[in-house]
Amino acid sequence: MAEMKASQALAQVLESWDIKRVYGIPADTVIDGFYQERDKIEYIQVRHEEVGSLAAVATAKATGKIGVMCGSVGPGALHLLYGLYDAKMDHVPVLAIVGQTVTKAINTAYLQEMDEDAWFSDFTDFHKQVTTAEQIPDVVDAAIRYAYGHNGPAVIIMPDDLPAQTINFEPIKTKQISHSTIESKIADEDVAETLDLIKAAKRPLLLVGQGMKGNRELIQAFSEKFQLPIVTSAPAIGVVSSDFRNMLGSMGRIGSKPAFEAGQLADLLIMVGTNYPFARFLPKTIKVVQIDTRLSVLGRQRAVDQAVLADGKAYLQKLIDAGNLQPFNGWVKANRTNRQNWLNYLAKRASQPGQLTAEAVINTIKQRADQDAYFALDVGNNVTWATRQLPFNADQEMSMSSWIGTMGYGLAAGLAVKLEQPNRQVISIMGDGGYTMVSQDLLTQVQYQTPVITVIMKNSAFGFISHEESSRGQSDYGVQFVGANWAGVAENMGAVGLHAQTQAELDEVFNKALDLQAQGDKRPIVIEASIKNEDPVDTSFMPIDPDQFDSKTIKKFRDTYGITEADQPALSTLL
Repeated sequence: MAEMKASQALAQVLESWDIKRVYGIPADTVIDGFYQERDKIEYIQVRHEEVGSLAAVATAKATGKIGVMCGSVGPGALHLLYGLYDAKMDHVPVLAIVGQTVTKAINTAYLQEMDEDAWFSDFTDFHKQVTTAEQIPDVVDAAIRYAYGHNGPAVIIMPDDLPAQTINFEPIKTKQISHSTIESKIADEDVAETLDLIKAAKRPLLLVGQGMKGNRELIQAFSEKFQLPIVTSAPAIGVVSSDFRNMLGSMGRIGSKPAFEAGQLADLLIMVGTNYPFARFLPKTIKVVQIDTRLSVLGRQRAVDQAVLADGKAYLQKLIDAGNLQPFNGWVKANRTNRQNWLNYLAKRASQPGQLTAEAVINTIKQRADQDAYFALDVGNNVTWATRQLPFNADQEMSMSSWIGTMGYGLAAGLAVKLEQPNRQVISIMGDGGYTMVSQDLLTQVQYQTPVITVIMKNSAFGFISHEESSRGQSDYGVQFVGANWAGVAENMGAVGLHAQTQAELDEVFNKALDLQAQGDKRPIVIEASIKNEDPVDTSFMPIDPDQFDSKTIKKFRDTYGITEADQPALSTLL
């Protein structure tokens, strides 16, 4: 047992959980503990707490370890809500340490005093306000265990006088356990029922979610044995190799043509490791098998024909072991052709002369990405373009703000991942709308010498929102904005700023960026790519099937996006 300030004891509890850094702006007495432990745990001083909160979330997504954020009393704590909701909706463990006014001022309508406990009740059951300095170490430990146990956020509220008080601290003896093992008891009758459904299906389809991350070879072996094309949710786009011949891409607006069409024509959908929210929009005639370890998500998005409470990895392996090899068929052949046609379309878009297309930018990144590159994706059209073309054929990974869709995530995630994995190539991909929201924290990357490459696709518009408005018959009022010379701003902040408008210029600046990093330059690099202001193909609804739509409707859609019948026939035509 040792005598120390409660703030230092807090820091030591974090260290016992192998937490290397926390994100925030120092405004409360808790900062003194991080100063005392600065050789073991790093306090990353961000320029806006929202960026800190998103960086903590990105840490958890990239490493599987808990991310930690700090927010001072009042406004600082409010700025953490973006990251906390992201953690809740994407199911990753984070800890928020937030300040409160000093104990004697609580309930006196004091400066910045707010009912912080009420704020946090919506996204976690663990929102505890400590009442004594002695409680702090145990409550911090309990919060971390809760966050890991529930794959979500935990919040500790600290009146500002308590962390500065001296306590007697004894390190917590209970073993730090961050992951639980779920053993599935798989019923033979469940396996037999699934195999019967697969055998009876003429057009089966496999939908994979993030719950199957780390099982690429198994998923692909299952696909090959049972002749099932694969689609994924957008956040799970890297779970299956982008080069795998049965991989059709993600389903939805952040998706692909072959994935959309397969979802429309399938007669059996096997959902594994996903609570895919758009399953409710698929044709009601599709039979559905859902496999998940979470009882609460089975049948949540739509009624299913077979609900299997089991670990996806174990269940797919059981099916492989028990099932018979299915013969190659026209369904698989047509989907493979549809996939290749789509890839050809994207390649054609990437090679257009003149001003850069978004596809050209992503293709350039693809050509220069390392085998283990990490892509920090933002929110908007940029993530649609990125997920369609980025390579996930080796050890590349990515993350995004999946279900809350917080703009600015790309910059914060790039910062966090580069700090956690400094020897890894990290590329943030953003639109200029999202980048504008968090651009001040390029200074954080400069300050901590994190050589992230941030690619800004600049079109001076909120493109994703513009499409939503036009699809509802509205004008694009309010979505155009004045841009900035982001390369010049980067230079003024102490980073490297580069600009490109053509393919030749983009090749030149990207090569320069890689040369600088090869020489050991620690400055972050911003590549501002001015692109044509064009919509990506809307793959949430594609009226091109001649068996379902009239020729006028089909022609209008094809003409809008330049998708010809000769190059991109409908899947029904290929069948």
